[in-house]
Amino acid sequence: MSNEEIFGTAVSQAWHGKLEFASLIDIATRLEAQGNVHLAAVLYQTWLARNSSPFAYAGHFNGALALANAGELGGAEAAYRKAIEIHPGFVQPRLNLGMLYERQGLLDQAIQEWQWVEQNVGVAPAESAGFVVMALNHLGRVLESRKEFAKATDYLTRSLAIDPKQPDVLHHWVHLRQKQCLWPVYAPLPGVSLEEMQHATSALAMLPVSDDPQAQLDAARRFVAKKVSQAMPRLSAHKGYGHKKLRIAYASSDFCLHPVSILMAELFELHNRERVEVYGYCWSPEDGSAFRQRVISAMDHFHKIGGLSDLEAAQLIRSHEIDVLVDLQGQTAGARANMLAYRPAPIQITYLGLPATTGLPSIDYVIADRFLIPEEFAHLYSEQPLYMPDIYQVSDRKRVSGPVPERAACGLPDKAFVYCSLNNNYKFTPEVFDGWMRILQRTPGSVLWLLSDNAWAEANLRSEAESRGIVPARLIFGGRVSPENYLARFACADLFLDTFPFNAGTTANDALWMGLPLVTYCGRSFAARMAGALLTAAGLPELITYNMVDYEEKAVALAQDPDQCLGLRQKLAEVKRNGALFDTQRFVNHLEDRLAELLAGLNSA
Repeated sequence: MSNEEIFGTAVSQAWHGKLEFASLIDIATRLEAQGNVHLAAVLYQTWLARNSSPFAYAGHFNGALALANAGELGGAEAAYRKAIEIHPGFVQPRLNLGMLYERQGLLDQAIQEWQWVEQNVGVAPAESAGFVVMALNHLGRVLESRKEFAKATDYLTRSLAIDPKQPDVLHHWVHLRQKQCLWPVYAPLPGVSLEEMQHATSALAMLPVSDDPQAQLDAARRFVAKKVSQAMPRLSAHKGYGHKKLRIAYASSDFCLHPVSILMAELFELHNRERVEVYGYCWSPEDGSAFRQRVISAMDHFHKIGGLSDLEAAQLIRSHEIDVLVDLQGQTAGARANMLAYRPAPIQITYLGLPATTGLPSIDYVIADRFLIPEEFAHLYSEQPLYMPDIYQVSDRKRVSGPVPERAACGLPDKAFVYCSLNNNYKFTPEVFDGWMRILQRTPGSVLWLLSDNAWAEANLRSEAESRGIVPARLIFGGRVSPENYLARFACADLFLDTFPFNAGTTANDALWMGLPLVTYCGRSFAARMAGALLTAAGLPELITYNMVDYEEKAVALAQDPDQCLGLRQKLAEVKRNGALFDTQRFVNHLEDRLAELLAGLNSA
């Protein structure tokens, strides 16, 4: 019997009051499994309109699920409300209403529903506790997305108190503490060991925690084991497609005002169209910016794949016979690892998104240079380094700086030596912060200029400074500003102090572009060698240190030697004009050469 015949018979029985509730559920479930959610919704509506049953509340709930899956969100909301009206203690509709509101961007209404569950449902029996945990986790997730970090942390802490064995929740909890500079990040939690916290830490959150490439590889592989499908059918051939031009594709959720695209925009524009054809696959937010339009215009072909499943997206990429697919996500927010797992291109590369190994079996290469990933550490990457001759990081020479503000407009003293570290606050660690405070102690009158990332981090950092004997007013926080004004601010500082073990990346590039000297502390991992790679390409190895003592000594010595600081600025001005660091066309030429070599090697194998 076809689905249509099954549906017709069931609707007729429901109309005449002859369809038992258990049969209703069975038939509707089968229809939904076949993709006929609209038929399931009609069946539920018919049964509810023509039958009187003690299970009506469940019928409304299941009907709401079908309506929501069919995109009938208004009808789904009404059905959930009806289920609650019939059975006020029925918890699941509250949880689902919250998700329905979130889907529509109505976050305040979503929060109200989940708060009702958290406030009105007990944690016994175990089933009820599960509902409370779900509500708390939803609250933590949404409030984190709204940058209400303290509330989000509180909700996730309460969730973990009920059920400590939640690795996904734990990894968000750890990263939230990093974002707020709540030290130590691995704070005690009942029922959670330090080892469990470390194992739950995501690949991104691991970067400020450890400089050990092995620890980062382990974190990446744990993610892959839990989240990435392992046996997907390969879609691409094992060789190129023989087109006259090399087909290069870039895939990202960050084709907008995001650091990755800000670095890469000119690369897209400068590709040699006699040699290559450039594709973009995008699931980025429509931020309405002129910069996003610039990125889109720089592509020969631009495809929005946000509405496609991973398989559909992979099939689209395969249909375009892409030779080299460059993923710009790694394991960062928005990553589509399962799309890559289908192998839609014969060569797949990771670049810029995650400054670490991805651990993804579907990624063949990582774009690097020999300072960034020394050959002695290459075995600790799941990808093979694709070495560029000068520098791994591309630059945009078209970035525009606004007028340089007066120091007073930035809250900075006119005469003081201004250290800055305008990085995301989650990169800050107590060990490096200790060093910064010692630097301030040794340079009387100096100040440290930081990014005002969030109110909790700012308050915690001021408190941490005071506990180390530094007047909190010597920490000056600057809010986020437009890209051109952000660039201009670098001219107000005297020296950039890098973070460790998660160095500045795009921020370091911007500082050097604006002529601001940077002192870095270099380690073993990708993230801990980014600024060192930039300084090496700039011909300024004297600004690279390899331990905290030398880092502090260099920062103090430069504050006491204005002539040396001026000389460094003059050197950076020359690098900007003629050096390899900012020679974008040179980078693009080398990249095209390397990709052509890879494809030739594949075809000759």
